[in-house]
Order: sequence, then C-alpha cells, then structure tokens
Amino acid sequence: MTRLPIDTDYLLETLGKLLSIPSPTGYTDTVVRFVTRELEKMGLEAELTRRGAIRVVRQGSRREGARAIVTHLDTLGAQVKALKDNGRLALVPVGHWSARFAEGARATIFAEKGAYRGTILPLKASGHTFNDEVDTLPVGWDYVELRVDAMARDAADLERLQIDIGDIVAIDPQPEFIDNGFIVSRHLDDKAGVAVALTALKALQQEHAVTPVDIHFLFTIAEEVGVGAASILTPNVASMVAIDNGTSAPGQNSSEFGVTIAMADQTGPFDYHLTKRLVELCRDNDIRYQKDVFRYYRSDSASALEAGADVRTALITFGVDASHGYERIHMHALRSLSELVTAYVSSPVTIKRDFEATAEGIKGFTRQKTVEAEQALTPDIENEELGPQS
Repeated sequence: MTRLPIDTDYLLETLGKLLSIPSPTGYTDTVVRFVTRELEKMGLEAELTRRGAIRVVRQGSRREGARAIVTHLDTLGAQVKALKDNGRLALVPVGHWSARFAEGARATIFAEKGAYRGTILPLKASGHTFNDEVDTLPVGWDYVELRVDAMARDAADLERLQIDIGDIVAIDPQPEFIDNGFIVSRHLDDKAGVAVALTALKALQQEHAVTPVDIHFLFTIAEEVGVGAASILTPNVASMVAIDNGTSAPGQNSSEFGVTIAMADQTGPFDYHLTKRLVELCRDNDIRYQKDVFRYYRSDSASALEAGADVRTALITFGVDASHGYERIHMHALRSLSELVTAYVSSPVTIKRDFEATAEGIKGFTRQKTVEAEQALTPDIENEELGPQS
C-alpha cells in the first residue's frame, strides 16, 4: 500500500479557514495569500501568475513527465448590475448558479471605500404585503435584489455609499461541521478540494515521500467562469488530476462517501489510461470508490485541454448533495481523496513514453484492447513492444 496517513484535524481546520475567506471569481487575492502562506509553512516555495494562480513544485526523481494536482480557489458569487430607484441592487451571477439558491442569502458587497452587508431577497418578499404573490413570483436573477444594510432609500443614497455597478458580491457560506462527519456549507466547491490538496501535500512533506517525478500542485482562480487551468501548466507536465465536486443526485452514481471517479463530463471522456490507473490505486489501497458520468459539468481539466495543453487528464471528486446550492459533503470522502492523491503521486510511472512530449513511431505507445484489434495482429506486430495499457 502506498497511501499515507492523513491529518484529518488539519483538513477540517483548513477547510474552515478557507470557507471564512470570501473568494468569488474576480476577488481572490486574500485566499491566494492564505494558501501561499500555508505552502510556505510546509517548507515549499510557491510561484504566482500575474493574476494569482498558484503553482508549487514538489521535486521528484526527475523533471520530465511531471504530474499535476489541480484545484480552484474561486467560488460562485455575484456582481452589481444596476443601482435601483428603491435603493436596492440588481445582480448578475458570477459563475453558473440558480437565483433559487440566492434568495435569502446573506452577502457582502465590496464597494470602493469599504464593505457593506446585505440580504438577497425576491422582489416580492413581504407576505404581509403581497400574500400569495410571494409564492408565484418566477425564479431568476431578474426577480431578486440585494437589500443593503445601510441608509439606502434610492439610487442617490447608493451612490453616496460609493456602491457602483460591477462591485463584487460575496455570498456567506454559512458552514456547519456536524459531529457525524457531514459538512454543510456553500462554496464546498472547491474549498473542500483545496483543503484535500493541502492535506495531501502536508502528508507528503511529513513522511518525506519520494515521488518518481515532480509533482505540481496547482491552485487556479477562475474555474467557475471557465478559465481554470488554461495558463498555469508548464510543458513538462504529462498528466493532471483535478479535484472537484461530484454530483450526488438522482440519476447519478456519485456518493458522499469514498472517492467518485469521473469517467466523463460534458466535454467528453477523461483519459482512459490515467482514469484506469486511479481506479487500480483505489483497489490496491483499499480506498472506497465509485464511478460516474457528469452531464452538465466541466472542470479545470477542460480549460487546460481547450488552451492546447497535451496532457492526460482525470477528475476525482467528493460527492456533493445540492451542488452549486447549499451543499453537503462527508468527511469520509475528503479523507479518501487525500489518501488517493498520496498514493497516486507516489506510484510508479507506467507510461514511460510520456517523459517526452513527442516520440517517433509507435514503440512504447499505449494500447486499448479490443477483440478486433487482437485478431488483426500479425506475428510481427505481436512481437513489437506495444507499451503499457495504463
């Protein structure tokens, strides 16, 4: 077994700290500083891109064919769309989430001269005034507004408060850590994934684990708007495993327990060989797992491939109930994911051809078995080195 012991107390404590830091896409400087400090405490040196995506390289036995673990620091949120005549704010979402989950949320508006608190309410919020109309109002961002907890009777008052169009609005996570292991909060996507990555990295450092190749731990800042890992990979990375939320819902096979390995999302199948390897590692290390296919979902891996990165990608997830809403996960999944990350990065490289970006000819290339292909093999081809299957 290659999995390492996991400090679950550190995992929970770190998740709590991450959730306490507002970080909607476009407003991630503070959480970037926090994660960078955590990495420095582990004796690691972080590199930051211009906008704040983080890369930390934990050296292995060789540079070529490096592996990457990627999570994202940004969360869902909103922006001010308009200053309304009634002194309230019209909003547009940051990231894709339903206004159904915005109704009743407490929030912070980050204005030019300071922050204000407020509540997102339906346009018809008072039952004593609107009676049954409260229940018949449509769901949508056009039907909610943000009430600011300050003297704001009209648009002029909002201007005096120096609240303006485009100001970022962070939604309160309202976390609850329950004694039975369940965790309920907004923004577990992907604060929980970040906590998993940091905990796995802490285990590697404490155990002085030797890895066959360099391991790049990546923390992106714009996954919720589709940018993700588009510009943070270096050419020597051969494979990248994203940690994000799985969708525990009717019609899905994800679970709030163990690791959910995604076989495909809306952008297509994940890498056959890398995904197969992760499944094998779960079996070999007695890590509970299940597989799933996500229909309305994309992650950091999609943005990397679309940007032209020639890397194998996979997605491992913690099952989330009510994803992009008021989410629920279980500690069992977070511990299992941390264990799998340590097992993966410590495991031998099985596709040696991946040490180079390109190679001449078919020698060492991977193989996916089919009946037709096996029957078509000539004796000469059968004697050729076809390369690993995973």
